[in-house]
Amino acid sequence: MNAGNQNTGQAASRQARMIDLLGTLAPSEGYTLSALDGVRFMRSNHSLPRTPVLYEPSIVVVCQGRKRGYVNDRIYTYDAQQFLVLSVPLPFESETMASPAEPMLAVAIRINLSVAAELALALDETQRHTLAVPVGICSTPLDGNLSDAVLRLLDALRSPLDARILGPSIVREIYFRVLTGEQGPALRAALTHHSQFGKIGKALRRIHADYHGDLDVDTLAAEAGMSVAAFHAHFKAVTMTSPIQYLKTTRLHKARLLMVQDGMSAATAAAHVGYESNSQFSREFKRFFGRTPASETAFMKNALMQSPASGAVQYVTAQ
Repeated sequence: MNAGNQNTGQAASRQARMIDLLGTLAPSEGYTLSALDGVRFMRSNHSLPRTPVLYEPSIVVVCQGRKRGYVNDRIYTYDAQQFLVLSVPLPFESETMASPAEPMLAVAIRINLSVAAELALALDETQRHTLAVPVGICSTPLDGNLSDAVLRLLDALRSPLDARILGPSIVREIYFRVLTGEQGPALRAALTHHSQFGKIGKALRRIHADYHGDLDVDTLAAEAGMSVAAFHAHFKAVTMTSPIQYLKTTRLHKARLLMVQDGMSAATAAAHVGYESNSQFSREFKRFFGRTPASETAFMKNALMQSPASGAVQYVTAQ
């Protein structure tokens, strides 16, 4: 067997093993928590149409099936050949292709920004010649080194002890593989805070921490050390939307989560995320999600996830 055929055979074997492990680790549709904080499994037995989602900074590896992300006129495919990386929390639309015979199976790894930034800085110290435009979202070919690390992570997550002892170091290796891969320079630029992108990243974290408060663009721009015009331009370059629309989208996603996960009424959730008018909240919610708050809550409650450790029922805002 020549090297090419051998590599192809190894890749197919790894993928088959990952599918087998995920089939066990993610027995139910929706999201399933893993034994390691920050790692969860995704499963869908049917295709799902485009729907608004809000992903935290994360690495998403799809082992079977296919997902597409839509950000304005850009399409990001993530499947068995491509993985998705988000370096900032980003709202977009997601579409899933799956069937009962071949369900969509994936693992989502939340990015610890402190750990990833530490690795990015260390890498840039040894690769100062590498310059790139930072990106907030990208889909990138899955190579053998990263695939092998993901397989070892899934294998470790079968055991709570292995997950606790081995899991963190494997996740760190996955960060390393991503940061040294094809999109590595752009992602490293996004994670360092010595650029305009870094300043926008700080503003995004402020929005997610204080979305229910009285935030405005002037305050966010001042904290970023930019003029309002420059802040608008750089913010849209990173998120592909305006600061006000991003804040509104974040509030609507948070309100949906509160209604589904915490059982809040629409009025209570609206007030909690910063809306003063219930009617305005209902109008904007329906315009964004395509359903009334009550209808969307009922729809989302069909996407239960079950924690393998505690058996506690939890909900997710999107898949």
